[in-house]
Amino acid sequence: MRGRTPGDPPGQDGDHRTETGERGAFALARCSCGWAGPARRARDRARADAEAHSGAPPTD
Repeated sequence: MRGRTPGDPPGQDGDHRTETGERGAFALARCSCGWAGPARRARDRARADAEAHSGAPPTD
């Protein structure tokens, strides 16, 4: 699979598919459209960034 660039379209169904991952002590949110959120020390903040980007309602 090739790397995505910010100009690539979202997934085939047009939705933004977000995921969170870790790099060292930081959590990151990324999207299938190429968007990447800021590095966060708190995983829940990274998940909130992903939800805000995709338009999903927040989960508490």
